[in-house]
Amino acid sequence: MRGLACVLMFQTHCYDAWLGGDARNTTFLKASQILGTLPAPLFLFLAGISFALVTDKLIRKNLSSAAITRTMVRRGAEILGFGLLFRLQEFLIAWGWAPWSDLLRVDVLNIIGLSMILMALTCGIVLASPLAVGPAPATVQTERGSAFVYNPRAKFTIVIVAMAVSALIALFTPPLYTTWRLTWLPWPIESYIDGCHNLGSPQPWLFPLFPWAAFAIAGLAAGFILFSDQARNQTAKTLALFAATGAVAILVARQLDHSSLHLYATYDYWHTSPNFLMMRIGMLLVICFVSYAWCRWGLATWGFSPLIQLGQTSLLVYWVHIEFVYGRFSLLPKRAESIPVATRGLLEITLFMLILSLLRTRIDWKKIEWKKMMRRVQPA
Repeated sequence: MRGLACVLMFQTHCYDAWLGGDARNTTFLKASQILGTLPAPLFLFLAGISFALVTDKLIRKNLSSAAITRTMVRRGAEILGFGLLFRLQEFLIAWGWAPWSDLLRVDVLNIIGLSMILMALTCGIVLASPLAVGPAPATVQTERGSAFVYNPRAKFTIVIVAMAVSALIALFTPPLYTTWRLTWLPWPIESYIDGCHNLGSPQPWLFPLFPWAAFAIAGLAAGFILFSDQARNQTAKTLALFAATGAVAILVARQLDHSSLHLYATYDYWHTSPNFLMMRIGMLLVICFVSYAWCRWGLATWGFSPLIQLGQTSLLVYWVHIEFVYGRFSLLPKRAESIPVATRGLLEITLFMLILSLLRTRIDWKKIEWKKMMRRVQPA
């Protein structure tokens, strides 16, 4: 799924950056941009699933809720740090023409990190609450010291709470973008709520907590279901149920979008509507099953899979490809190319990123004796 997100991201960025003239007014570009609504939700949703996997392992080790929260908050802070470092890198590379406000742009890495911190706090509160998990977690003495024994319903409670939090984020997004805007906050902080940046109004090209964190927290719920004791031995059936649930969500979201009932004074389907968010989460659940089928029964079983390879290094290829598409080192002139030329550039970017991914995973860089190599190349 991460590999699919990478490929969809490449095509979105390449066509957006390089197409120019009449090519920017074509149905082709519009279709590319519609596909471009999937990569960010995919990355966030998968961050939630990965978060559930790691947290589930910590729960099975009987760590305390405080220890689990600290560990997972630290992971989220690391990703947030990467996001801030990425913004600093882009600013330095574009030195001279990039405005200083680019340093504070709310990008997808920033929001993945913050979403992980929010998920850590959510899980920590649930695991520490006797009201949420039934009887309070008992502390037992082992050879290694104290360990916590959680109520079996703890993970199920996390699923329910995560689904509720995701729904609340979706429902609160429209007013926070319009009538409830937190304009009294400094814009760098408000931008993490509604993506206003320093432009005075929410911007559709940014990734604030509302609504984007909802995808990660929905992934958290899906992950705890997928890694539960009941589902571990029935993965295909569980993911088929995901797909069926996703199909129903898509149909319901479409019906609500076409109904005359509107809860909000301002209805923006593509950016803030809970209906569109429900539609995309439904699509993510369907993609989960399709990806599983692709890896279990499809072409991915034939041997080398470019999608799986790219997915293993998604952060690296995201980080690098941006500069060769939008940055100073762009492979093609920006906003100046035809569809065939931009497509050639897309194929080149995809191939380069695949090679980079292989170099990252197929070579054990720690075992290379760099000092000996440097001595060999230095003149006597």
